[in-house]
Amino acid sequence: MTRPPKRPDLLSDIGAAARSAEVLLSAHARQRMAERGIILPEILQVLGTGRHEKAKDDFEERFQSWNYAIRGKTVDGRELRIVVGFDPTLMVITVIDLDA
Repeated sequence: MTRPPKRPDLLSDIGAAARSAEVLLSAHARQRMAERGIILPEILQVLGTGRHEKAKDDFEERFQSWNYAIRGKTVDGRELRIVVGFDPTLMVITVIDLDA
C-alpha cells in the first residue's frame, strides 16, 4: 500500500486550527504537558508561529497517516516541539520541551 501524500498547506492548516482553538489533545499529550509544565496557550503559540521540521515527520502505519513536527518558541522564549496529526481535526500527539 502506498503512503498518502503529506498535507500541501500544512502550516496554513495548523495555523487556522490554532487560531480557532480547534485542537484536540491526546491522552499522551496531556500527560506530557503535565510532566513538563506546558500549557495549552503555549502549544497554540508554537502551532501558530512555529516552523515545520520535515526531518522529524513520521508516517504512522497503523493509522495510515502522517505525524508532523512543529518547532517554535513560546511568548517567554521556551523552545518546544509539538507533534501533530489530523484525524480529521488537528490532534496534538505529544509535546517536547527542547530547553529541558
